[in-house]
Amino acid sequence: MRRDSPTRDALVLAGALAGVVAVTATFRAIPNVAPTTVGMAFLLVVLATATLGRLWTATLASIVGMLTFNFFFFPPVGTFTIADPQNWVALFAFLVVAVIASKLSTAAQERAREAIARRNEVTRLFDLTRDVLLTTETAGAIEALVRHVARRFELTKVAICVPGENGWRIYHGGVGDPIAIDPNVLDRVLAQARGTLEFDALRRAYGGHTQLTLDSETVSIVPLRHGTRAEGLLAAVAPSLDIGALDALAGVVAIAIERAQFLAERELAEIVRQKGELASTLLASLSHDLRTPLTAIHLAVENLSGELPPLERRVQAQAALAEIDRLSRLFQDLLDMARIDASAVHVNKQWVTPADVVDAAAAYVRHALAGRQLRIEADNEHEVQIDPRIASAALAHLLENAAQYSPADRDILVAARPTPGGFHVSVTDYGPGLDPNELDHLFERFYRGRSARQLSPGTGMGLAITRGLLTTVNGRVWAENATGAGARFSIVIPAAARVAALTEQA
Repeated sequence: MRRDSPTRDALVLAGALAGVVAVTATFRAIPNVAPTTVGMAFLLVVLATATLGRLWTATLASIVGMLTFNFFFFPPVGTFTIADPQNWVALFAFLVVAVIASKLSTAAQERAREAIARRNEVTRLFDLTRDVLLTTETAGAIEALVRHVARRFELTKVAICVPGENGWRIYHGGVGDPIAIDPNVLDRVLAQARGTLEFDALRRAYGGHTQLTLDSETVSIVPLRHGTRAEGLLAAVAPSLDIGALDALAGVVAIAIERAQFLAERELAEIVRQKGELASTLLASLSHDLRTPLTAIHLAVENLSGELPPLERRVQAQAALAEIDRLSRLFQDLLDMARIDASAVHVNKQWVTPADVVDAAAAYVRHALAGRQLRIEADNEHEVQIDPRIASAALAHLLENAAQYSPADRDILVAARPTPGGFHVSVTDYGPGLDPNELDHLFERFYRGRSARQLSPGTGMGLAITRGLLTTVNGRVWAENATGAGARFSIVIPAAARVAALTEQA
């Protein structure tokens, strides 16, 4: 209930009258009481009324107190007649003191209320500014902003109106129905706000404000200014906020919109820069990784064109086939990366055993695993519902990665099984392990650690493709150093599981 509401005024006035009655009854019961004592008691009632209510309630209480004082305590008692002229002076003095005290008390309360209102206004603006600074996402930034405004200032209806090439873009907030304003009215208000800029020191606001009555509600429209130019409008049903507070709020909203636009421009510039870096890195990587197999293929074909023993011809043909397979994997990696970027990876779930997924992945990179021994611990008694193509492709890149860094005389351990979290598979090698400082960058495109660049060639796309493929099925991949071994890469894909034997019986 507001402090100046009619209900509160009525309650304060009723309390004042009750206080006058109580004072009268109390001192009427005391014989030979001094009028000065009674007057001080009535004065306390008036001051209490002024403290709790507004000036008119205190003034009315002082008049009632004066009349009661005269009727019950000044001779002749029981009439409004005053026999002694000195009592006229005392009664008049009582009324003047009561009114002046009420006026001073009311003025002090009004200043206190204004100070509290300004403090609350500053606090809400600070909270809104903090909300703006904590918002880092550009998508939906203005929608979030209008919700913050409605929540911080307790507005039932508020709208941020921004002009665009195709008309007004209006973002609504609050719990009430959206504010429906005619676009022509918005055009007119914005045109007026872009006129001469004037500041009203009394109202603490710049010019250009407008108030409309829509559905029996008063809607205040305030310009959103970037500097001195109005770039939009803030419309709100805010009876508790004065024009100065609305103008300050509009200033913060305008800064927030400008910040969101700046962040969007910065993100766009960052995307353009990253694309340029990716293009340069891709060109440099492909120029190297294409040159090596093409040179080997060219040399093998030249050797095959000459007179060679059957065994040597077989060796040269196998070398050419291995390099062609390497080129095929490279182009497949590029295709997978393009499909991931275009969100064109389609998910087709099937019931398969973990052992089937591991076998498919090993077959896919059989040339990379040549000379390496796999130790497979895969469950073939249960089935998981996943996309086997995506799972095996993601696992294949981990197997290829392990084959590059694992010694030829050590096994590569592959463990696959269903778990409460889904389909889980891990690949452990006995290579040099991972640099802890590089763990955060392992799954970035074209990233290759210092030791990786020294040990083996590559594009650095495999782990990035693994993460991209798993993202399409809500899976995840991570890396760690295994105890007593080298690096361990693990995959988890959310999936249901069942016993394979039940499927066969069905």
